[in-house]
Amino acid sequence: MNKVLALFVLLGLAAPAPAVSAAPPKTQAPAARELSDLSDSLAKGLKSRPGLKLAVLAFPYTSERASDGPVIIQERLTTLLAQKKKIVLVERGLLRKVMEELKLQASGAMDEATVRKLGKQLGADAVVTGTLNDLSDAETEVNARVVESETGKILAAASLAVRRTWKDSGAVVKPPQDFGSKPLVQVAVLLDTSGSMDGLINQARTQLWKIVNELVTAEKSGSRPRIEVALYEYGNSGLGADKGWLRQVLPFTTDLDAVAKELFALSTNGGDEYCGQAIKTAVEELKWSPKADVYKAIFIAGNEPFTQGAVPFQDAVAKAKAKNIFVNTIFCGPRQQGIATQWKAGSDLADGDYTNIDQGAAAYAVNAPQDDRIAQLSSQLNDTYVAYGSSGRNKVAEKRSVFSKVMGAGASVAAERAAYQSNAAPAVAEADSSWDAVSALESGKMSQDQLKAENLPEELQKMSKAEREKYLEQKLAERRKLQAEIAALQVQRKAHIAAEEKKAAGASTLDRAMIDSIRKQAVTRGYKFGK
Repeated sequence: MNKVLALFVLLGLAAPAPAVSAAPPKTQAPAARELSDLSDSLAKGLKSRPGLKLAVLAFPYTSERASDGPVIIQERLTTLLAQKKKIVLVERGLLRKVMEELKLQASGAMDEATVRKLGKQLGADAVVTGTLNDLSDAETEVNARVVESETGKILAAASLAVRRTWKDSGAVVKPPQDFGSKPLVQVAVLLDTSGSMDGLINQARTQLWKIVNELVTAEKSGSRPRIEVALYEYGNSGLGADKGWLRQVLPFTTDLDAVAKELFALSTNGGDEYCGQAIKTAVEELKWSPKADVYKAIFIAGNEPFTQGAVPFQDAVAKAKAKNIFVNTIFCGPRQQGIATQWKAGSDLADGDYTNIDQGAAAYAVNAPQDDRIAQLSSQLNDTYVAYGSSGRNKVAEKRSVFSKVMGAGASVAAERAAYQSNAAPAVAEADSSWDAVSALESGKMSQDQLKAENLPEELQKMSKAEREKYLEQKLAERRKLQAEIAALQVQRKAHIAAEEKKAAGASTLDRAMIDSIRKQAVTRGYKFGK
């Protein structure tokens, strides 16, 4: 019996709603045009079967070698077939469940009978499968066929050569999970800073702390996670066409005040928004953990068609999926318009979420009775920093500057920042330990004996060793007391906010979109959230 080699990873997409007409993409890659011809050929062969329900599988190499190609071809073809009005695609969640029930591997050889059994279990009328075969270093042959689940009959078949735009960079098979390791969260935020996106930037500035607080209070294996955030801006004409109107603002960092500082510094300017290139750059440039149980996510927000630019979004998202990175897309505008311009297609290809928000809306903020006191305590926390080393004085000034800007955004925003500083005290201390003597002691990075007097402020250099040690111990004790009071007030504040938010339905904003995705996706990586 003939065997069909396949990576059985479904990328089921609901067909985009045609309610809103989309602007045509500025650039379409040659390989995408060629696969469009392939999907047209398959659809033509199925025209006598309107409403046919299909399950799309990956296209492995006949040699079974590891490559990004099988998933890239699968994702492109899935997107194209999803646009056919008379074709329905199976949800990938259902495929995953059925494969587990049948004890099928994510990759490997399956005979025709098993393929048909899989199709029947899925309730699919037919399965789209095929193989890849390199014709040269630059060209690959794609052989595709649609196999009827009930009879095994080939309903349609097509073959063509496409440009090879991928590398043999390793297996796309999901590695074993390990929920017992040290918790880590990596989130890359890609913001459109073109001329019309001031509202989005303002939301990011004011909602950063609320978003990270959702993660820092989660638990995994009895521990709270280390949170790393990276920031990119794209679509800004001030960034230069040679760089694709794209800039890495910050690589992964645990210093959330540094992220806040850069958010407040962002400005908007007209430009071209190349989502595919932005995602591809973030995937390749950032130092993502290789571990499968780490929660890794990209959040990209914007308002232009997802198809713009020379890098097909399907290729970029395939690279993210190969590294177990969720890709979440946030369209700033009407939901149907985002679907029509492929924002939902982008998220679906990497198990992410698609959300639309009103980037011009202000977040629904509850002014809690505890806010003023928390703001006072947060201000007092600034007085517990003791500059250390050549950068210490500037860093202390930056902390005060961020606090001032956060206070200007509102008491509720300042309270969220203070809550993060309290909830994530060990991580904050570690991030600040290179320039703050108190954080160096708090984190255990240095002891009193290891601190060099010449790196401390002049007034401490004049003290005796015993006096310096007593002074620093008092500062550390003061900080811990402030953190404890903030934590206690935050419990009361959180209860008050939860009660108030039930009374009012706020607008769809960035924080709600990200928090909903984070809670749902992080659970699959072993995290637990309180109610």
